Amino acid sequence: MPKKTKYLVTGGAGFIGSNFVHYLYRHHRNIQVCVLDKLGYSASLENLKQYAGRSDFEFIKGNICDAKVVAKAMAGAHVVVNFAAEVAVDRSIDDPQSFLKTDIFGVYTLLEEARKQKNLKKFIQISTDEVYGQILKGSFRENSETLPRNPYAASKLGGERIAYSFFKTYDLPVVITRAANNYGPSAYPEKVIPLFITNLVDSLPVPVYGQGRQMRDWLYVDDHCSAIDLLVSKGENGEVYNVGAGEECTNIDLTKRILKLMGKDQSFINFVADRPGHDFRYSLSCAKLKKLGWQPQYNLTDGLKATVLWYQDNEAWWRPLKKNLDQRFVKGFWGGRK
Repeated sequence: MPKKTKYLVTGGAGFIGSNFVHYLYRHHRNIQVCVLDKLGYSASLENLKQYAGRSDFEFIKGNICDAKVVAKAMAGAHVVVNFAAEVAVDRSIDDPQSFLKTDIFGVYTLLEEARKQKNLKKFIQISTDEVYGQILKGSFRENSETLPRNPYAASKLGGERIAYSFFKTYDLPVVITRAANNYGPSAYPEKVIPLFITNLVDSLPVPVYGQGRQMRDWLYVDDHCSAIDLLVSKGENGEVYNVGAGEECTNIDLTKRILKLMGKDQSFINFVADRPGHDFRYSLSCAKLKKLGWQPQYNLTDGLKATVLWYQDNEAWWRPLKKNLDQRFVKGFWGGRK
């Protein structure tokens, strides 16, 4: 029997990371998965409970800034996929220092250990379309100028540039992804789509920044996972790949779609003061990734239906998390009708 391929998935107890672990086990055999996660506020072992006790799965609780725990988790890895990050824009505005530490120094710590791995075939650094800043017309390509407009986006750009430097300096097999806004099962209920769905389950209003004219491209999480999986085998080292679904809509249109799916009218919309430095529009050209054979499988209509059903069917998962949401980000940035 051929040797198992070992994946280290950092941040694998969070939203996208845990969905990627599910994707790996659905689509690959003869693999070994190690998840390294510090179990911060938006991560949960509930997302990985079906793998407990499996011989081909290991969970290590720890921080990617800790070189010793990183060395233990990465030992013998063939593929590293780094989802671990501080990720909420609102939180980065309130506490930028923690973002700089995790999203830059944490990436450096992983890269330093990756240099020691004799069997490493690929290091995937997960970044975001927010590193580009906003674009009012057209779409960002991978060689577009990067002008991050909030501490989260700036920290993610710092992390990916360090990763690229390790490719150029040490020939580390790094590939960088810049993905659009993800949505789908098990997203933390502070995020806009699960927040709106769970609020509406309880007939509570939903907060919309400004007039809701900001535009986003929404990427169903399973499509993101399929892109990462493809790049493990086909991504060119040192390259950046945009990952988007081409499903653009304004925040107010997104809100109305969710309201309709859940049988609610527009009286549930609560317009609130806009976020500082709020990017107006993101848009990605994904021609480079599609040349490798990738295509998204979910449009926004089908993805939202699947997401709404998941939250309706999994109240036991989200209710404890919703109960403990940090009120600064529920009543602070989203507080008070305009």
